[in-house]
Amino acid sequence: MDQYVTGSVIRELREKHGLTQSELAGKLCVSDKTVSKWETAKGYPDISLLEPIAKVFGISITELMSGNAVNNVNVSGNLMRSKFYVCPVCGNIIHCMGEAVIQCHGVQLLPCQAEETDEDHKIFIEKVEDEYYVRIEHDMTKHHYISFIAALSGDKMQSIKLYPEGNAEARFKISGVKKILFYCNKDGLFSINIIKGVHDREASYDDVKERRELEKAAKLLFDGGK
Repeated sequence: MDQYVTGSVIRELREKHGLTQSELAGKLCVSDKTVSKWETAKGYPDISLLEPIAKVFGISITELMSGNAVNNVNVSGNLMRSKFYVCPVCGNIIHCMGEAVIQCHGVQLLPCQAEETDEDHKIFIEKVEDEYYVRIEHDMTKHHYISFIAALSGDKMQSIKLYPEGNAEARFKISGVKKILFYCNKDGLFSINIIKGVHDREASYDDVKERRELEKAAKLLFDGGK
């Protein structure tokens, strides 16, 4: 087991719920001295107590062990706030819209932080009738490849899973699309915002510097420079 519930987490949760050590001990049928030992790092709860401790605090065992309680009350349905988690062991891709504690193959995953596309991850976006044709100029070997491409709008996510030795390309319905994301198994997540006046033209852009200038010009023209 890579990690275990710590005394500082138990203390923080106990205090958050307004419980004394004695009160928490009573709920768990242990002594207050036992709780004190946990909180001073002189011992750990037995694994059989993880579920009862989690129930007392109203969280999952995974949240308890990670030290991160998740509160998704009234989470907005805007998919532009999407988060992507990718397992470094198996490549599993998890998508969520709110806060989450996610583990895969015993590894606690953190949400990927998207970077802007660069010269090593060029993206071509071309309007073809009612679709965006998206192509990534990138190797697709067994060891270095793009694993997925996704298109986000406020109420819809379209995604295409890619595989080594295939083509790094996808087609998405244009309606409402505001952002394209793709994931490189070595360099992580990249994204580009769809800019009106640039990506809705029937042409593709592969020169990163030129595209950046076009995007800036389009933003000034259509958004008033905001």
